[in-house]
Amino acid sequence: MGVVYLTQTVVGILGNVCFLYHCLWRSRPIDFILKHLMLANSLVFLSKGVTQTMASLGLKLFLSDAGCKVIFYVHKVGRGVSISTTCLLSVFQAIMISPRSSRWAEHKAKAPKYVGISVSLCWSLNMMLNSTVVLYVTGKLGKKNLTRKRDFGHCYVEFLDEITDSLNTVLVSIPDVFCLGLMLWASSNMVFILHRHKQQVQYIHRTSVSCQSAPETRATQSILVLVSTFVSFYTLSFIFHIYFSVVNHSSFWLVNTSVLTSACFPTVSPFVLMSRDSSALRLCFPWIRIT
Repeated sequence: MGVVYLTQTVVGILGNVCFLYHCLWRSRPIDFILKHLMLANSLVFLSKGVTQTMASLGLKLFLSDAGCKVIFYVHKVGRGVSISTTCLLSVFQAIMISPRSSRWAEHKAKAPKYVGISVSLCWSLNMMLNSTVVLYVTGKLGKKNLTRKRDFGHCYVEFLDEITDSLNTVLVSIPDVFCLGLMLWASSNMVFILHRHKQQVQYIHRTSVSCQSAPETRATQSILVLVSTFVSFYTLSFIFHIYFSVVNHSSFWLVNTSVLTSACFPTVSPFVLMSRDSSALRLCFPWIRIT
């Protein structure tokens, strides 16, 4: 498990830092969203990924109560911002590719102006919603005797009373479910728009000598692949989260599988985006070899 965590953490950090470095040189609104997505993914690895790797490699007692609370809080905020910015990314792309006859056409000029406010709102809401993590996370160095707990190797997650646990689960799950539904709607809308556009300009594709698709189409396809990856991994992560909220005690393998699953999307997402961006590939892979 230590080798698996280490591999996932190293690959995830390299991919996210690499794509973040690539986006720094561009100033498009969509790149601003991608910068914060990569930043949030990096926080996931630098918090939970590193500590979980150290715990799996044999270091058990290296975090105090305060350290565990900070690590779990940063991880929760990073995960939440990753979800919300991915949702914002898909909705923004759906608005920008909407045809002139659509009701969303009038928002095309306004959407880039509200990107900064929307991203700031994502960070603010997640920082407030995940502040309850200090109530149930404690370190192994503490002398507190916990009878109802889940062991993550380096920290304990304490189970409070059933009402508090249920309310906290609902509070944390509502934004995830909302973002998931919004992303599915935006993705379906983009698929419909692209399919209709392809039918309308089919005669152009027949007579065109170039086989390369339009930049907007390639960007939209990358967003659709990204959202599909997100839905797959975070659905599994959400199922584990609900399970752990109901069951007080869980096996070692379920806990580790849950942690690995929650970090799958931050690991894969930069490579999904780079696979659609040739300039990112040319810039990032030489940088990785030099590093």
